Amino acid sequence: MTVRAVQVIAGADVIAYHSARHGRSIARSIAAEHLRADHIEEALIYPVTTESTDHPGGYRGALDEFYESAAARLAVHLDAGRTVAVISEGDPLFYGSYQHMHKRLAHRYPTEVIPGVTSVSAAAARLGKPLAEADEVLTILPGTLPEEELTARLASTDTAVVMKLGRTFPTVRRAMERSGRLPEAHYVERATMTGERTEKLADIDAETVPYFSVSVVPSRIADLPPSTGTSTETATGTGTGTGTGTSTGTATAGEPSGPGEVVVVGTGPAGPLWLTPESRGALAAAEDLVGYTTYLDRVPLRPGQRRHASDNKVESERAELALDLARRGRKVAVVSGGDPGIFAMATAVLEVASQDPYRAIPVRVLPGVTAANAAAARAGAPLGHDYAVISLSDRLKPWEVIAERLHAAAGADLALALYNPGSRSRTWQVGKARELLLEHRAPDTPVILARDIGGPEESVRTVHLADLDPHQVDMRTLLIVGSSQTQAVRRDNGTEVVWTPRRYPEG
Repeated sequence: MTVRAVQVIAGADVIAYHSARHGRSIARSIAAEHLRADHIEEALIYPVTTESTDHPGGYRGALDEFYESAAARLAVHLDAGRTVAVISEGDPLFYGSYQHMHKRLAHRYPTEVIPGVTSVSAAAARLGKPLAEADEVLTILPGTLPEEELTARLASTDTAVVMKLGRTFPTVRRAMERSGRLPEAHYVERATMTGERTEKLADIDAETVPYFSVSVVPSRIADLPPSTGTSTETATGTGTGTGTGTSTGTATAGEPSGPGEVVVVGTGPAGPLWLTPESRGALAAAEDLVGYTTYLDRVPLRPGQRRHASDNKVESERAELALDLARRGRKVAVVSGGDPGIFAMATAVLEVASQDPYRAIPVRVLPGVTAANAAAARAGAPLGHDYAVISLSDRLKPWEVIAERLHAAAGADLALALYNPGSRSRTWQVGKARELLLEHRAPDTPVILARDIGGPEESVRTVHLADLDPHQVDMRTLLIVGSSQTQAVRRDNGTEVVWTPRRYPEG
C-alpha cells in the first residue's frame, strides 16, 4: 500500500470493499492492519461471480443493478457528511471494481483516486524479470477475450501480461501455444500475498488456477547478453549452395537458441499499418532478418537481431543465406514486400529449400497484403469479379510470354492487376501492353494508376485506357485495368470510385 492510501484510510469514516458471497475480501485483507474498530464497514457483496444467473437482464443486468445499489449505499454516507474510502486491490482504475462506483459517484462528490501497485508490476517484480525495455511494446490482455483474438495479439506484441485467468486458463494456454509464446510465458498467482506461486506457464495444471493469477511474457531484450546490439551486414558474395551470388552475412554470433527455421514474411505494400499480427510477431521473434534493404528498413530495429541486407536482384542468394543461417540453428525471417508468395521471396526460398542440403530445414510462409488488393481498396472495388495478376517485367520471362498472357486474360474479359509495369531500364512495356489491351477493350475502359500505396507519396488516379501515358508509370506504380463491366462513378462528395460488379451479364 502507498503512504497516501494509509493516510486516507486513517482519515476515513467509512471503509467500503467488494467481495464475493463468502464475504472474504482480498482488498480488506491487504488493508486490515490499518482499520480501526470505529470504522464503519460496507461490504459490497457481488450477487454473481460467474455468468450463470437467472436475472432477467442476464449477467450484465445483475451487475448493473448491484453497482447501482452499492453506489446508493455509499451515497447515503456521503450525503451525511462522512468520508468514504473504497479500497481496491491493485490499482482502482485498472480492471478494478471501484471504477463502477467512480462512474456513478465522482461527478456528484469531491473525489480523489489513490493509485496502487497493479498485479502486472507485482508479478514482474516477483519473477525478477523486466516487463519491457527500450522500444518494446507491452500489451495487457484480459483472458476473457476470444481465443483467436488472444492469439493474434500475443503474436504481434513484444511483451504481454494476460489477466483474469481462472476458468479462462485453458483458452489462454492454447493461445500462448498457437502464437509461439508458450516457451516464454510465466505464471504468477497471488503475487506478494500468502499462497504466492510462480512457475512456467507450460507446467501449470488448469484445475489449480484461481482468478487472481496472471500470465507474463517478459522482455526478450532482458535475456540478451549485456553487449548484444543490432548489427547490419550487406550480402554481396559467395554462398555454399545453389545460388550464384555471395553473402558476407553468414552470422555465427552466439550459440543457437534451438532448432533453426526460416519464416518468409510479407510486410504489405508499405509500413506497419499493412503488417498482419502474425507477421509482426515473426519479425520480433527472429534472430536474423534477411532481405532487400528497402524492405528491411520497414522493420523496427531490435537489440540482439542481425540484419543481412542485399540488392533486389539476388533472390536466390538471399534464400541460400537464410537457409544456411537456419541450418546453424538460427531463427530467420526473410523479409519480403507485399505478399511473399506473389512475385516475391517465397518462391525463391522454397526453390532453394527443395534442394540439398536444405531439404530438412523448416520453412513457413506468412501471407501479407499484396499491392493489388491495397491499390484496389484505395480505388474502390475494381477487382470485385474475376481478375488476373500479371507482371510486365521481362527480366525473368520473355515478352512473348507476357503478351500471350495479356491476350488470353483480356480476351477472357478479366480485370487485370499489372505488377512491375516500368522502370528506368524498361520503358516500352506499358505502351505495348496498352496497344494489345485496346484490341480487346473499349478506349474508355477505366485504368487505375496506383503509386506508392501506403507510402508518403501515395497517389491514385483513374484514366481511360486510350489515355494511359507510359511516362506516368514507374516501378512504384501498379496498374489495374478494368473489364468490360467495370464502372467509374463520381459520387456526390466529388470522389470517384471504381468497381466491378459481381454479376456478369448472361450470354
